[in-house]
Amino acid sequence: MDFQAGILRDGNPMESLEKQLICPICLEMFSKPVVILPCQHNLCRKCANDVFQAANPYWQSRGSVISGGRFRCPSCRHEVLLDRHGVYGLQRNLLVENIIDIYKQECSSRPLKKGEHPMCKEHEDERINIYCVTCEVPTCSMCKVFGSHKDCEVAPLQTVFQGQKTELNNCISMLVAGNDRIQTIISQLEDSCRCTEENSEAAKQELCARFDALAALLEEKKSELLQRITREQGDKTGFVQGLICQYKEQLEKSSRLVETAIQAMEETGGAAFLMVRPPNLPPAPRWIVEASKGGRLEKIEHGYESMDAFSVSLDHLAEAVRALDFEPAEEDEEYFDGEEEEVEE
Repeated sequence: MDFQAGILRDGNPMESLEKQLICPICLEMFSKPVVILPCQHNLCRKCANDVFQAANPYWQSRGSVISGGRFRCPSCRHEVLLDRHGVYGLQRNLLVENIIDIYKQECSSRPLKKGEHPMCKEHEDERINIYCVTCEVPTCSMCKVFGSHKDCEVAPLQTVFQGQKTELNNCISMLVAGNDRIQTIISQLEDSCRCTEENSEAAKQELCARFDALAALLEEKKSELLQRITREQGDKTGFVQGLICQYKEQLEKSSRLVETAIQAMEETGGAAFLMVRPPNLPPAPRWIVEASKGGRLEKIEHGYESMDAFSVSLDHLAEAVRALDFEPAEEDEEYFDGEEEEVEE
C-alpha cells in the first residue's frame, strides 16, 4: 500500500492518510489485527473472515484438520488461496497496525474543531447528534424539541450509525460472495464451452473416420466386381477370337479349293481332268463335297456378348445412406420408452 503517493495527492496529509487506512469491506478504519493478502492489499481479519465464509459456505472442520478454501480480494479480484488454517493463516501487517496507532494518537491530541462535525442548517450552533426515524434523516436536538421533527420518532445517532454500518457490511459481504459465485458460474460455463468444442471436434473426427472406412469398403467392393467383369470379358473375347482364327483357317482352305477347282475346269482332256484333285481326297466333284464337310465349326449363341448378368442395384444402399442419422443417447431412449408406455396405458 503506497501511503506516500496517497498523501502527496492531497493537501491535508492526515485526511489522505485516513483514506489509506479504510477497509474496503466495512469502510471503517482497519481494526486489529490487520491481515495482508498475497496481492498486497489489506483487510481487517474479521472482514476477511466474513468474505471467506461467504465464498465458502460449506467450509468446516473435519476432525482435527481444517480444510483450506479460497476467495477473491475485494480490491483487485485476485484469487486468494488459503491453507487449512483459513484466514488465521494470513500474515499480519504490523506496519499498518503501527500506523493506525500513531494516527489515532495524533487525532486524539488534536483539538476538536467546529467544522469537523456536521452542524444543523436550521440551528447553526447545534451539532447533528440524533436520527429522525420517521423522516430517515439525521438532525439535532433543537429540531426534535422545537423544530420540524418535534412529532417524529428519533433514535441515538450512533445506534443508527452502527446498525446501518453493520447492515451495509453484511450487504457488501453478500455482494462479494455473490460476485464469487457468479465468477464460478462463468468459469464453469467457459469450461463447458471448451469441452463442447473439444467433444465436437472428436465427434467430427470419428464421423469422418467411419465414412472414410465405408468409402474404402465400397471402393474395395467396386474393384472386386470390376475384376469379375474383366475376367468374364477376357473369357468371352478369348473364345470369340479363337472362333475367328478357326473360321479364317477354314476360309483359307476353302479359297485354295476354289483355286484347285478353277484349275480343274481349265483342263480339256478327260484323263487330265479326272487326275486333278487335292491329296487324300476322292476324284472331283466328290472331293469338293468332302472338303466342305470340314467347315462345320462351332457358333456363338444369340446374346453371347451381353453383360447384363453383371448389373448391380444400389438403390437399397442409397436409401440406407439417406437414412443415416445419429443414434439417440441412452437417456433419450429411456425418455422415448417412457412416452410409449404412457401412450399404451
